[in-house]
Amino acid sequence: MEILNYAFMQRALIAALIVGVTAPAIGIYLVQRRQALMGDGIGHVALTGVGLGFLLNTSPIWVATAVAIAGSVVMELIRWYGKTRGDLALAMLFYGGMAGGVMLMNLSDAGSNANLGTYLFGSITTVSPQDMTTIYVLAALVLAITIGLRRQLFAVCQDEEFARVTGLPVRLLNLLVAVTAAVTVTVAMRVVGLLLVSALMVIPVAAAQQISRSFAVTFSVAVAIGVAVTLTGTTTSYYVDVPSGATIVLFAIGLFVLFTGLAAPLAKKRARAAAEASKGCTLEVPGDRTVADDVGVTG
Repeated sequence: MEILNYAFMQRALIAALIVGVTAPAIGIYLVQRRQALMGDGIGHVALTGVGLGFLLNTSPIWVATAVAIAGSVVMELIRWYGKTRGDLALAMLFYGGMAGGVMLMNLSDAGSNANLGTYLFGSITTVSPQDMTTIYVLAALVLAITIGLRRQLFAVCQDEEFARVTGLPVRLLNLLVAVTAAVTVTVAMRVVGLLLVSALMVIPVAAAQQISRSFAVTFSVAVAIGVAVTLTGTTTSYYVDVPSGATIVLFAIGLFVLFTGLAAPLAKKRARAAAEASKGCTLEVPGDRTVADDVGVTG
């Protein structure tokens, strides 16, 4: 294939594959916690890290990772203690992160609107060998947590009270989910961009939920969808010359619509199967039964 003859496209496809796995892997826990837009908020905060990286003339990805992790910790603290003012505090954090990133980018000598656009909307063809090393390390951390601690994370995201009763460190695990989401955002920002990364965390999971009720199956299907849309979107963006991030997200939405259309027939099939199974378990009273057949219990 022609696309594999270029080193930058080889890196782009590998990065897309990694993001296709990691984003749904953490996204399934965010969806379970009803925090589907958390990735979007972290993306706003991470932009400050990108701008700071350019201002300090250092790696924007590593600085963005540190800032995103700090932002995710603050978001969790607001969720725990914010109460009625929590939404307002989160809104200021998100908008402040975006404004801070734009300001720092413009104050730096190396920053420009073009650089800002590559991080906001993704520019997968500009992924460098140094970026790949960072992506490998961060992706390995994300997968180690999301797969190695899947039982504990599922228990906390499904029912915090039950998890607390069983002795799990609920707050620590919640914080770990938030930090892992922050790391995933910085892994994916060169592929789909900070403004679209939340979509890649949520849409594959939502699509998988249309045809599956099991956590394990939903996890596997969501990752498969993530890999499919990132690789397909990256390849399409090369041949059609369109933005990779937007292409990937549109493919993900298309699969969600397709899976939603398949969900209704599958639900009817399951209902018919359940009805047939219930018929087989029905007990019928013989017509020739008499009172003498009753079993009495005497004290």
